[in-house]
Amino acid sequence: MTPAPSPEALQAPLVVEFPFTRSLGPVQSAFLTGLRERTVLGVRTTDGRVLMPPVEYDPVTADELSDLVEVAPTGTVTTWAWNPSPRRGQPLPTPFAWVLVRLDGADTALLHALDAPGPDAVRTGMRVRIRWAGERVGAITDIACFEPYDGNAGGRAVPHRGEFTDPVDGIVAPARLDYTYAPGRAQSRYLKALAGRTIYGERCPSCRKVYVPPRGACPTCGVATDEQVEVGPRGTVTTFCIVNIKARNLDIEVPYVYAHIALDGADLALHARIGDIPYDEVRMGLRVEPVWSEDGRYPDHYRPTGEPDADYDAYKELL
Repeated sequence: MTPAPSPEALQAPLVVEFPFTRSLGPVQSAFLTGLRERTVLGVRTTDGRVLMPPVEYDPVTADELSDLVEVAPTGTVTTWAWNPSPRRGQPLPTPFAWVLVRLDGADTALLHALDAPGPDAVRTGMRVRIRWAGERVGAITDIACFEPYDGNAGGRAVPHRGEFTDPVDGIVAPARLDYTYAPGRAQSRYLKALAGRTIYGERCPSCRKVYVPPRGACPTCGVATDEQVEVGPRGTVTTFCIVNIKARNLDIEVPYVYAHIALDGADLALHARIGDIPYDEVRMGLRVEPVWSEDGRYPDHYRPTGEPDADYDAYKELL
């Protein structure tokens, strides 16, 4: 018997993004507010070192730090690496150097970008200065980049009270990962079957359990799976949660319900949104069926079938 040809490899660009909002303590608040005012602040340790950028605790002794000092906007490159292909969100759109700069008056170095015409123009020990952003908001991006500077080293750290009008008390730190996802043989077959409104799992040849979505191997026995089994499309809600926070770029009104659904014939619950029912009427044991997306490629959500609820013993092993 000739084996079936492997499905064409699927790929899709994916973005995982989470903008994290955090509050600032007195040291970080003063540092970022200072940048907005074109003032560069470090913090002095108990043994007299000046840390730049400032931190709230000494990384060597763990002592709490609060003795703010102002350092110069000029400094010396301690090491560097050329970036020939800047990516989205990096400081400069044209090739630049990543540099560690020890600002005059500081004992540690700050990582940032250096605007230079090419790698031949960059060297360890070169003098640089801050190029300030035209519009400053109290963020590290208030330093647009560093640029070459002809002046000599000089300047000492001088005490600073860290007091400003309208201080910055919080920031949004965006975390984002762009990548290309390749689902592999098992999930490629699963996704292609969904486009035909058919849901397939794969059966383990050892324990005989059917897993949906298929993973190409049994997570319990560790053996390869390749026997396809059609499951569902109906299923049973095993557990669920009520979502009260609206997700960015997701056109779904809150509150809504996200649930684990054990499809008929499957031994693993998948997760999906429950719709077409008030959120406070969703319950364990609720029988549901898929409502397909407008293009019919995947279930948009699941809705009640109108059948009697499943008995607890029928799905308790899938909780």
